[in-house]
Amino acid sequence: MDFTTPGGLIIAVFFILFGQWLEGGHAGSLVQLTALLIVGGGTLGAIVVANPAHVLKGSLKMAALAMKNVKDDKPELSKMLLEFAVLARKDGVLALESKMASITDPFLKRAIGMVVDGVDRNVARDVLESQAHHDQAHDNAAAKVWESAGGFAPTVGILGAVLGLIHVMENLSDPSKLGGGIATAFVATVYGVGMSNLIFLPLAQKAKMKVAAAKDRKTLIIEAVLGIQEGMSTNALSEKIVAYGGVVEGKGGAH
Repeated sequence: MDFTTPGGLIIAVFFILFGQWLEGGHAGSLVQLTALLIVGGGTLGAIVVANPAHVLKGSLKMAALAMKNVKDDKPELSKMLLEFAVLARKDGVLALESKMASITDPFLKRAIGMVVDGVDRNVARDVLESQAHHDQAHDNAAAKVWESAGGFAPTVGILGAVLGLIHVMENLSDPSKLGGGIATAFVATVYGVGMSNLIFLPLAQKAKMKVAAAKDRKTLIIEAVLGIQEGMSTNALSEKIVAYGGVVEGKGGAH
């Protein structure tokens, strides 16, 4: 798990509640089931209207990605690519076919497969870059569901506050209920703004950052594999791998 995701949320909530306590408030005043249902349900309905079913399904994957600790395997990937380059220069690119069964990364397997099959370099580049771009666009669309939720939530929170104030106005004859009623009404605004800025928008940003990192990894694979196909020397390929964010022993790497 990527502990910075829940950790950041806990830090934010703690200091907000601590600040409220310093002002003489208490956490119980922010617990309002009705306001939570209005903001949560209203925001959910809005994003369902705004997005097709397959994008909504992908948004759950993006939420999981934001919570997942994705291992940086660029050192291992770079080493494997260089080993492939040495083998290809020694025995020809067809020798890479013997390595196909050991490759678990689908994108890398496809790239090596195209080289082994003798696909034209320009065609291979076009196909692989198109797939990388499509994957990124698909995942970004799913991540933007959370971004749109961050836009809807504060507005739905204001709607909840207005509904609460309408209820208060209906009870003007009983002054004893006015203070608590108004406080309850504005809890919906707190929920809307809080969910937006503490959950939805940060979740979207982290997911999009990880999607961008996955795209960079695919770009590294494309450039390295095409370099192998071209017959690039190991030293030159090492420099290219480093330039595209890879990590090669004895050379500068990704940061």
